[in-house]
Amino acid sequence: MKKKATTQPKKNDIKRAWSSQVLDGAERAPSRAMLHAVGFSRNDFKKSQIGVASTWSQVTPCNMHIDKLALESAKGIDAAGGKAVIFNTITISDGISMGTEGMKYSLVSREVIADSIETVTGCEGFDGIVAIGGCDKNMPACVMAISRLNRPAVFVYGGTILPGCLDGKDLDIVSVFEAVGQHANKEISDKQLTAIEETAIPGAGSCGGMYTANTMASAIEALGLSLPNSSAQAAVSDEKLMDCFDAGAAVLHLLKRGIVPSDILSKQAFENAITLVIALGGSTNAVLHMLAMAHSANVRLTIDDFTRIGRRVPVLADLKPSGKYEMAHLVRIGGTLPLMKMLLNEGLLHGDCLTVTGKTLKQNLAKVKPTYGKEQTIIRGFDNPIKKDSHLVVLYGNLAPEGAVAKISGKEGETFTGKARVFNSEEAAMEAILTDKIKKGDVIVIRLEGPRGGPGMREMLGPTSAVMGRGLGKDVALITDGRFSGGSHGFVVGHITPEAYVGGPLAILKNGDIITIDARKRQLSVDLTQKEMEARLAKWKQPKPRYQRGVLAKYARCVTSASKGAVTDSDE
Repeated sequence: MKKKATTQPKKNDIKRAWSSQVLDGAERAPSRAMLHAVGFSRNDFKKSQIGVASTWSQVTPCNMHIDKLALESAKGIDAAGGKAVIFNTITISDGISMGTEGMKYSLVSREVIADSIETVTGCEGFDGIVAIGGCDKNMPACVMAISRLNRPAVFVYGGTILPGCLDGKDLDIVSVFEAVGQHANKEISDKQLTAIEETAIPGAGSCGGMYTANTMASAIEALGLSLPNSSAQAAVSDEKLMDCFDAGAAVLHLLKRGIVPSDILSKQAFENAITLVIALGGSTNAVLHMLAMAHSANVRLTIDDFTRIGRRVPVLADLKPSGKYEMAHLVRIGGTLPLMKMLLNEGLLHGDCLTVTGKTLKQNLAKVKPTYGKEQTIIRGFDNPIKKDSHLVVLYGNLAPEGAVAKISGKEGETFTGKARVFNSEEAAMEAILTDKIKKGDVIVIRLEGPRGGPGMREMLGPTSAVMGRGLGKDVALITDGRFSGGSHGFVVGHITPEAYVGGPLAILKNGDIITIDARKRQLSVDLTQKEMEARLAKWKQPKPRYQRGVLAKYARCVTSASKGAVTDSDE
């Protein structure tokens, strides 16, 4: 159950911030003078000050529009009687850095963003927060900061991108990655590849399938930290602008009622989030990020909770990458709310959990119909699920003593046995795939890509997409101590712990070792005796750290195992 926070402010401290730092006494005149310079009137000092954490950046389409969304939230705050103060934090682009050394900074950015939002809010003493995220890492980062600060807050999702279109076919970023494999396989021409590249991303918004961004947005809504249906809106839409405006007003309502994140983020709320992620067929990154979010919220959550909940929750959404449809298609038929009502009616959600509306989840869903209409094929009923239990399968075994996370849709089968093809980096594996060195029956092993070994736990979207593009999706498996993009599919296992860099079993694998992945038994194993594994490990030497200075070096020294959420503020 939930532990009492030792660092979060108490409820009766919520309204202390601006009165102590700005209003009181002549000695605070310099503070007031500085705020006059940024646009405060004398009357503004009497209002509740609400920070708007914007993750705007031109480095990715996911966040290129968030400056405008932040202005809408500021308008909502001001209209409700508060005073908005917009500030920025960084973001990075997974899609642009994917497959490069730069991708090592991706998961690191989650910690940097959470730390920076906490730093600004804590320093300036804001009474509440609206945090707006778009790309994969800044969303859990916003929640982590909100949890640590424990003052009234609402998260706003920047919204999903609309599909690209070529020759009547919907495209997204994964279409481009898979086209690279098709091009290497000589199935498409240079001209066709260029056409896909130029049309797949039509504008602002997060990657369009049930990839990590849409997964985490849905999870955060189910947690109760964003307004109803906030996760199922197009980035460029009137609905998203209204969502931002309403979020600003909602924070003032929370402040008035004294509702803080620790009132919302219970163990049951996290169970609701896991349930919705499974029903939607969401990303494996949800496991990593929800563990980290729960850590920040002082909620005891483990990878085994995903197994427990996954045994009773089916996959109902036919969404990419394993399915047919984009998030934009789900938006058109009503978004996530009817699905949540379906899950609630089946007894799979905790309806009494408090949310940022000030109402319970059940109250929020009271007027929602648990149906999408007869003609749609995006969301199935409980009598005809995509998969009768979770696609997120936690595996243990002699290759993963502390656990690993597989994404098993059922389309690729539930067991795979093959010979190891071992690579010490993503780049080496990618070269082998694209030069036709990977054959049917191989298990691609990519090691030294974990949180510490990478460092940064890169996503393996390039290799998994190349495998799919070369037509080997059902004939080849891939395992790694790194992680996967929400766009990855096929027979893939990531988050293997302990990671190779610290002497986990992946470190001693050799080409030709027989590896078995068994989703039914929930096992990941190599056909070696314990004696042979110990003998190999005795000869193994830990590689030198890849970075000696800077943020990657600091991260590698501080980060916990993936099975603990890969956080950097743990005392373990």
